[in-house]
Amino acid sequence: MHADIKKYIKEATHYLDDAMDHLHKELLKVRTGKASSQMLEGILVEYYGSPTPIHQVANISLSDARTLVIQPWEKSIIADVERAIFGANLGLTPQNDGEMIRISIPPLTEDRRKDLVKQSKHLGEEAKISIRNARHKMMDFIKKSVKDGYPEDEGKRREDDVEKLIKEYGQKVDELIAAKEKDIMTI
Repeated sequence: MHADIKKYIKEATHYLDDAMDHLHKELLKVRTGKASSQMLEGILVEYYGSPTPIHQVANISLSDARTLVIQPWEKSIIADVERAIFGANLGLTPQNDGEMIRISIPPLTEDRRKDLVKQSKHLGEEAKISIRNARHKMMDFIKKSVKDGYPEDEGKRREDDVEKLIKEYGQKVDELIAAKEKDIMTI
C-alpha cells in the first residue's frame, strides 16, 4: 500500500504538469502587441478535406516585430489559410497578396491591455482550479488508504507532501501570470 500512495502522487504530478503545459500554451495565444508565430497555434486549415494545423501547411515567420508572414507551401490553399485565420476569431486581419499572407499586429490600447491581463488571470485561475482538483483527489486517496490500514502518521506525512506540491504549483502559476501581465503591459 505504501508504494501505491507514492505511485499515485507521482501519477497525479503528471496531471499537474499537464495543467501547467496547458496554461503555458493558452498564455502564448494571448496577444501582447508583438507578432509571434504561437498566435496562430491551434488554427486548423482545411487541407484536402481534412483539418490540418496551419504550421503543417505553411511557413510562418516574422518580417518585423509587428508583422507575421505566412507562406503556404501550395499557392492553391492560400484562400483556405486566410479563411482559417478569419475563422479563428483572433481579431487579426490577414492581407493576401496571392503569394503570401501578411498579418500586421496593431498596437494595443490601454483598455485592451487591461482586458488581456484579465483574460490571462482568468486562465491562471482555471489552472489553479485544475491543481486544486488534483489536490482533492490525492487527499481522498490518502484518506481512503489510511482507512484501509495505511499508517496514520505516514498518511499525514503524505498529506504534507501533497500540500507542499500544490503550493509549489500554485506559485508557478502565479509566476507565469505575473510574467505575462508584465509582457502585456510593456509598451
